[in-house]
Amino acid sequence: MVKVKVYGIPNCETVKKARAWLEVHGVEYDFHDYKKQGVDKGRLEKWVREHGWEAILNRSGMTFRKLDPALTQDLNAKKAVALMVAHPSAIKRPVLVEGSRTLVGFKPEAYQAAFPGKR
Repeated sequence: MVKVKVYGIPNCETVKKARAWLEVHGVEYDFHDYKKQGVDKGRLEKWVREHGWEAILNRSGMTFRKLDPALTQDLNAKKAVALMVAHPSAIKRPVLVEGSRTLVGFKPEAYQAAFPGKR
């Protein structure tokens, strides 16, 4: 069985909701804390290739809004990845990885579709 890995920040409300959903539905997972463990560039590049940097970079979060505008102007995939490596709190959360499948953010209906046997 492929182990589920959840990437995020433990005090994030959306991450808390996702983790609670997984626990209630009996989905075992490992948790990776962006703030403590960071996220490697290669993994971010993979997520950006799959979902686009716009979906992976959390531009509505406080971390992004507090950044120097020089860092956030004229973004592209390469600049966004570099920004997220340097500021992991600017990564959308949670990111759930199960084998080759990656879910970005938390929507109960998306999790239910991903784990149909977990009612």
